[in-house]
Amino acid sequence: MTAETTASDLRRASGAPGGGEVVLVVGASSGIGRASAIEFARRGASLVLVSRSATTLADAAADCRAAGARAVECVPADVLDPAAVQSAVDRATGTFGRLDVVVHAATVMAYGRIEDVQPEVFERVVDTAVLGTFNVFRSVLPVLRAQRRGHVVVVSSLLASITAPTMGSYVTAKWGQLGLVRTLQQELRELPDVHVSAVAPGGTTTPIYDQAATVLGNTGHPPPPVYTPERVARHVVARIDRPRRLKQSGFANPVIIAGFRLLPPVFDLLVGPLLRVFGMSRDTVPPTTGNVFAPVPEKESTRGDYWGL
Repeated sequence: MTAETTASDLRRASGAPGGGEVVLVVGASSGIGRASAIEFARRGASLVLVSRSATTLADAAADCRAAGARAVECVPADVLDPAAVQSAVDRATGTFGRLDVVVHAATVMAYGRIEDVQPEVFERVVDTAVLGTFNVFRSVLPVLRAQRRGHVVVVSSLLASITAPTMGSYVTAKWGQLGLVRTLQQELRELPDVHVSAVAPGGTTTPIYDQAATVLGNTGHPPPPVYTPERVARHVVARIDRPRRLKQSGFANPVIIAGFRLLPPVFDLLVGPLLRVFGMSRDTVPPTTGNVFAPVPEKESTRGDYWGL
């Protein structure tokens, strides 16, 4: 049996091409990435799920199969490992013959004043967003250029458009990531059927707050208004039919951004106290690096502990 025949047999067995989309989801074991994978599964997609946590990735795969996915492949990988990212892309194209959609949702977060955050934690948070996104782009772009079609959706953040005290590493990460996204959008203008979109949620009830590194003595929680990851995931999936340079996923986001840009003295006066009241838990925890350097599988799930719209 030739390699070509084997690939053909695999494509027929998976139901793709000829059925739903072939979707690569990076950061699929938890939060918005997992919710997006399940939402695509409901559309009958064939999925390749990527995250650092093999155990939780298997749980996410089971959720996707139950939701109606045509086929699910799992590739444990860290976005900071270019070879591992390339392996995931190769699994998608080798198994299913093409790549229609890439959702990039992998991220980590840290709380602390700039002078208090450990340099290696700051660097890892920024690298995961910026260098990790670069690695994903570098692996998927040759495929999309060869196909001359496809979609990339990056899960950004409201904090890619504003700043907030004690969140400097995450703000830097998300501003840098969005700059990379916008640059790629410009570089792909000659390919009208290759689309790159960003979706920027506000506070979302995902486990990222409990998994974040912190030196504040307490953990954070999503500031109101709080949305469910499933709601954000629907915005991610909607970008396939309606690509957008940047979609704010949250009705309050434009108001907050306007305050940041148009009334900076007022914004700077209010953002710190509001974040302490509405974005910080009343618990007590020792300094921790959270999941910045390694996954914490027991804290991974689609939703966090907070109620969301």
